[in-house]
Amino acid sequence: MTYAGDVTPTEAYAAVTASEDAVLVDVRTRAEWAYVGVPQLDPQRQPLFVEWQRYPDGSINEAFVDELRAAGVGEGTSIYFVCRSGVRSIAAAEAATAAGLGPAYNVLEGFEGPHDAAGHRTVAGWKVAGLPWKQG
Repeated sequence: MTYAGDVTPTEAYAAVTASEDAVLVDVRTRAEWAYVGVPQLDPQRQPLFVEWQRYPDGSINEAFVDELRAAGVGEGTSIYFVCRSGVRSIAAAEAATAAGLGPAYNVLEGFEGPHDAAGHRTVAGWKVAGLPWKQG
């Protein structure tokens, strides 16, 4: 593993709401933020939104680390990366770690989690854990 580790959505929420030295970074696309919804923390603190892959072509965001730094993420900041299902967030955690940021963590299951037998994302993830989020 080339990043600090994996945490559940509940552990990530607890960490970022308990410490001002921790940040949640949603690495999904602008389309996902707009149409699926976004995690919420509290009125004074919200997640950072930095695409790992660009919409609509899926290209890797070559400015990802620069955008994290521009948003105030620095060395020593605990970073919790969340995506849809916990795959892109691993790549983001690895990139942040390689750039000297972090410790960087992957949020297992992501915002929506894996598919159920009917093909719906109702099995696990931030939303299913009952953590705060909003849509639209």
